[in-house]
Amino acid sequence: MIDIDTLAESLGEGIVRRTAKGVRRTVTDVLLADGDPPSHDAGTLLLGNGAHHVDSAMDVLRAADAVGAAAVVLRAPYAELPEVTDAAIDLGLSVLELRPIVSWTHFVWLVRSVLDQSTSSAGALVAHPVDYSELFEFADAAAAIVSAPVTIEDAFSRVLAYSALQDTADPVRISTIVGRRVPEHVVKHFRSRGVFRTLHAATEPFRVAAGSDGVLERLVVPVRAGRELLGSIWVVDPGPLSDEQLAELVRTTSVVALHLLRLRAVFGAARRVTIERLRSVLITGDESSDRLPDGPWRVVALGDASADEEFGLELWEIALRRSGWSQPLLTEVDGIPMALVAATGRRPGSWAWLSAAADSLTRQDTHLAAGRVADTAADLPRSRADAIDVLGLQRAGSASTPTTSDDVWHEVVIARAVASLAGGAPSPVDVLARHDADHSSDYVATLREILASPAEPTRAAARLGIHPNTLRNRRSTIVELIGADLDDPRIRLALSLLVSR
Repeated sequence: MIDIDTLAESLGEGIVRRTAKGVRRTVTDVLLADGDPPSHDAGTLLLGNGAHHVDSAMDVLRAADAVGAAAVVLRAPYAELPEVTDAAIDLGLSVLELRPIVSWTHFVWLVRSVLDQSTSSAGALVAHPVDYSELFEFADAAAAIVSAPVTIEDAFSRVLAYSALQDTADPVRISTIVGRRVPEHVVKHFRSRGVFRTLHAATEPFRVAAGSDGVLERLVVPVRAGRELLGSIWVVDPGPLSDEQLAELVRTTSVVALHLLRLRAVFGAARRVTIERLRSVLITGDESSDRLPDGPWRVVALGDASADEEFGLELWEIALRRSGWSQPLLTEVDGIPMALVAATGRRPGSWAWLSAAADSLTRQDTHLAAGRVADTAADLPRSRADAIDVLGLQRAGSASTPTTSDDVWHEVVIARAVASLAGGAPSPVDVLARHDADHSSDYVATLREILASPAEPTRAAARLGIHPNTLRNRRSTIVELIGADLDDPRIRLALSLLVSR
């Protein structure tokens, strides 16, 4: 079973678009409306494959309501007609619009793949998608057409499959296959030549010239579903190709596209499962969970200097996958992207690996803030709270990045203490602040320096740019205004927190 929103998001807007939101949330099966009458099943996704006018679309809605279905799928324009969507909402049904590029048969296949995956991954934190064996067969078939090595990649330069043919393999192809992704220096080489920009815009095959370090010429064939780029087929040093060979190679992309859509749908469903389950563990610290990888762990808050909401989970996932973490454990808590990493070791997915890779991961203004080591699941909420506090310090310029709460524990303690003072009763510092505002004095800043250097008045005066005698006079006035003994250690501690607000 799968949530209807998760299903729609997993399939992507290139496949379906929701036009009405119902009250039943869970999908357990997919059936054709013009087939055998379905039994009463609140989890049915009913396909209106025979709905070719408004009346037949309304018939599908009534049939879905009769069996307690969760949602119906219709073609445009019926899925978005007000009379159809209004009726669906009244009946408590969701409506999905199926895009023209997808056949009903292919849609059933895609949905059942996602449903099968959601069932097989029940209870696991990370859901493992279907295997790539069919894509390997397609890679071999494409290699046979052009008599050259072939790789099939997704839209993020991850290698999904490769042909057995190796006759003209270059070092780049070998390292690509071994690492299951295009090496970073090769990505930079292709990017500098505008290859990826061309790929994202191209609808026809194009060639990439040979480069340094033994990089051979490539033929790149975009794989698309409509206008959306799903991936690409890369052919190494194919030499001259006849029009027939090129046409046959292009024809294989339609089949590859269908399988990439399936993989993306399954990956999307698995991704949502991971996000939701990991979020629950980080918030509740469920000790009964056996879904976590081996610990100990750290929770890492991921952010940028401006707290830009657009720099979210998806961009972090892309960056981490490209850097070598094949299945990032990512979620979002209160709008903050978070990762669960191993506290020990240096493999991809560990804190040591993540902090070492920080410079190459993302933009220059990004932050990596790690919480305390969590030995058990019950410790994860505290590690999460630490990570959020450290991220706040980084954004305020009080901590470097990447860093852990162990490195800046004192700043975390002060920040938490100061935060607890928010909205409290008027304090002696408020008295000084009002005096500064009314008389253009500088007593709050003076008190801050006196507290920072209690035994070094000359240093405090120098930091303020005043004479030590002036500092002594100000100190006397401050004592008169607030009526506090600045020689009392506990009073100094309390005032230090107050001036840090």
